[in-house]
Amino acid sequence: MVDLKNQYLRLKTDIDEAIQHCLESADFINGHSVREFQRDLAAFLWANRVITCASGTDALQIALMGLGLKPGDDVIVPAFTDVAAVEAIALLGLTPVWADVDPKTFTLTAENVEKALTPRTKAIVPVHLFGQCAPMEPLLRLASAHNLFVIEDVAQALGSEYEFADGSVESAGTLGNVGCVSFSPFTNLGCYGDGGALITNDIELADRFKVIANHGQRKKYIHEMVGVNSRLDTLQAAVLTVKLKHLSEFNRQRQIAAARYDYLLKDVPGVWTPVSADSSSHVYHHYTLTVRTGMRDALGAHLRLHGIPSMVCYPVPMHLQPAYYDDRFPAGSFPVAERLSQQVLSLPIHTEMDAQQQDTIVSVIADFMTTKKHV
Repeated sequence: MVDLKNQYLRLKTDIDEAIQHCLESADFINGHSVREFQRDLAAFLWANRVITCASGTDALQIALMGLGLKPGDDVIVPAFTDVAAVEAIALLGLTPVWADVDPKTFTLTAENVEKALTPRTKAIVPVHLFGQCAPMEPLLRLASAHNLFVIEDVAQALGSEYEFADGSVESAGTLGNVGCVSFSPFTNLGCYGDGGALITNDIELADRFKVIANHGQRKKYIHEMVGVNSRLDTLQAAVLTVKLKHLSEFNRQRQIAAARYDYLLKDVPGVWTPVSADSSSHVYHHYTLTVRTGMRDALGAHLRLHGIPSMVCYPVPMHLQPAYYDDRFPAGSFPVAERLSQQVLSLPIHTEMDAQQQDTIVSVIADFMTTKKHV
């Protein structure tokens, strides 16, 4: 789905030098590169503070802890999403409450969130899915009206920007109370292992996140609050500092590849290309098709037969997962999420993709869908 090897070869000199510097300095824990990366990412996003941690899942857990949510509080999450936010909610004794998603952009909507509100609702987790922002302006209005925290999951959309009705533009992750980022190798800004970060414009909240991530201590052996041990390795920070300089270019390359897919696939029957919301730029962590009902799995198998990888993201929506099943939300409760789980298929998209690769992929799809059109 991605070509990490050739991306590394493109940046090899700078990455090798950054790693070698860490090895020679033996600066492995909370080293200079961690502080440098936090500063550089904050500047890139026009954010006040970035606090790094061990993973995107840790970032979500630390965010929930730092906001002071208590067991029994409800947190609204999409029914169609990755499990990370739901895990963090459940591990803290909070209750995930599902909301359906927009059928075109696959993200939460204010209307669906409003339907999911309960007297115990304390927070909303908009997931900026596949590379674009959820509709944050109406979500922020709703959150303000009900005194709710907004925790953005930016794992798939780092570098995306959201435009408000007044024309102002802000970076994904800086819109709510806190943004949570993953630096998994397969994200748009990925390290060579696990890593994550929290983004916030609230200086007091940033300080609390930093303390929680360091065993709840500001001063060694003095534990002010319950915390965790979650830190970004200096080696990973060094890699990310190099790659951050190229993130805008990488995202632009993904956008170019997506536009070419759009053009090549526009007349292929039975597949619908991703919809980009007017209010958000799209950085295409995934390029995700919607495939005619009943044909998605067969198309994926046909692609594999021709040596082409594809991915089914979230084949079981969250409310139907065994670990999180609740009798209040049986099958049929969230029809859009359930339909998407049977229809979406993500194609390869990455910074090293060339036109010939895309031509081959689309040709295989078109041949299959045209042949099956009348079946």
